[in-house]
Amino acid sequence: MNPSSAPDTPWWTPSRHADRRPLLLTRNRIQAAIRGWLAGEGFTEVDPAALATSPGNEAHLHGFATETIGNDGLGRQMYLHTSPEFAMKKLLAAGETRIHAFSHVWRNRERGPLHSPEFTMLEWYRVGEGYETLMADTVAFLRLAAEAAGTPVLRFRDRVCDPFGGPERLSVAEAFATHAGVDLLGSIRADGATDAGRLGAELDRIGVRRAADDTWSDMLSRVLSEKVEPKLGLGRVTILDRYPAAEAALARKVPGDGRVAERFEVYACGVELANGFGELTDPGEQRRRFQAEMAEKARVYGESYPLDEDFLAALALMPPAAGIAMGFDRVVMLATGAPRVEDVMWTPVP
Repeated sequence: MNPSSAPDTPWWTPSRHADRRPLLLTRNRIQAAIRGWLAGEGFTEVDPAALATSPGNEAHLHGFATETIGNDGLGRQMYLHTSPEFAMKKLLAAGETRIHAFSHVWRNRERGPLHSPEFTMLEWYRVGEGYETLMADTVAFLRLAAEAAGTPVLRFRDRVCDPFGGPERLSVAEAFATHAGVDLLGSIRADGATDAGRLGAELDRIGVRRAADDTWSDMLSRVLSEKVEPKLGLGRVTILDRYPAAEAALARKVPGDGRVAERFEVYACGVELANGFGELTDPGEQRRRFQAEMAEKARVYGESYPLDEDFLAALALMPPAAGIAMGFDRVVMLATGAPRVEDVMWTPVP
């Protein structure tokens, strides 16, 4: 690499752009291949508005606030969306049945090799279909990405993953038992309520640090990030299925087991790429979950976001569906072997 095109050189310098351009053209090929696949499956591409009354209602998701000023000169607080989910579900309520969007989304407090404050999310929904179909969709997209990039494997640092082999599918509880030696379900009651004391004892037993005021969710996240995620998607794609119900605010519970929900994530090379759900369509239950999430956000961060009342009203009209969001930049990063997501973004955030 030319010294003038090193990673700390501005992306807009000719030498740096010349290094980046092959990756960016590969990004375009991957996007075109996925768009073509979706069109062949009868999906309609939609373009959700980025301004929203709520950026999302998950405790650890942080939005960008802004203000709209009306013709009367009065201001109203709004947000850049962290996902097009609320808008797209309103379209499902309106009668759409297969939709997808490549949306720019914004998340605060997130920046690093795998994170950018602004990034591209591919989100798609299937009405009347189970969430297992989305698992197959995602694997198909990873294969398309590898083919478009001309590579047999996905790569991140020294980790590789073959997207063309059969994926591994295991529950969160199985992953915790296998990779951390933790009995996760032992800390979840039949109705989905969690027991921080039981999980804390498990962390103490395996030597994972915890703070005295850690919640059950805090401890789950620590084990997941330190012990489990680095071992997922190595050699082949991993589908991490059946998240605890307490960690799935937008997913319906698994029939017959109130401890877990129809939520899954897809991993390659230890990197989380997609997050899918069998969608919750009960507006009363969704409201209760959002309120609990915002109470936790207020406790931890001293702030909360309003609920999107239009979304909750539309949810009563929304048919059974499955939906998923995929970090498109991360997929391109793994297909090209780039070390950072910003390397595969046409114009990285300053």
